Amino acid sequence: MEDQLVVFDLANEHYGLDIAAVEGIIKMQAITAVPRAPTFVEGVTNLRGKVLPVIDLRKRFGLPSNETTKDTRIVVVEMGGATVGIVVDGVSEVLRVNRDVIEPPSPIVTTVDSSFIRGIANLTERLVILLDLGKVLNTQEKVELRSLPVAG
Repeated sequence: MEDQLVVFDLANEHYGLDIAAVEGIIKMQAITAVPRAPTFVEGVTNLRGKVLPVIDLRKRFGLPSNETTKDTRIVVVEMGGATVGIVVDGVSEVLRVNRDVIEPPSPIVTTVDSSFIRGIANLTERLVILLDLGKVLNTQEKVELRSLPVAG
C-alpha cells in the first residue's frame, strides 16, 4: 500500500500531508489580522470570494518566524472542522510513499505537544515528518478557530 503525500518545507525540515486533506495550494497573498485571534492565527485572506482563516505553522510548532519569500505558500486544508490555510516555507512535491518505509514516531521525541506527528517516512535521501491534521490543533484551539467570525 502507498500513501500519496503533499511534501512541504518548514524551517529546513520536510513535512508531509495526506493529499486527500489538501484542497489547494496558493501563493502567499495579503492576510488581514483579526483582533483577539489565537496567537497561531495569522489572520484571514480572501480565497475565491470566501474568507479563509490562515494559521502560521511556524508559530504553532514553536519555530522561529521567517521572512516571506517567493516560495512561501498557503496550503488550504480541512482542519478541526473548518477549511483553513496553513503558511509553509514552500511546497516541494507530491510523493508516493510505500507504507513499509513509514515508522511511528519515537516516544522519546513525541510529547502531548507533538502528538500531531503521525509517523516519519524514512526515504533514502531524507526523512519526511507526516502530520495528522486532526491533531495539529488541540481541542481548545479548535474551539478558538471555530469561534472566529469567518471559520465556518
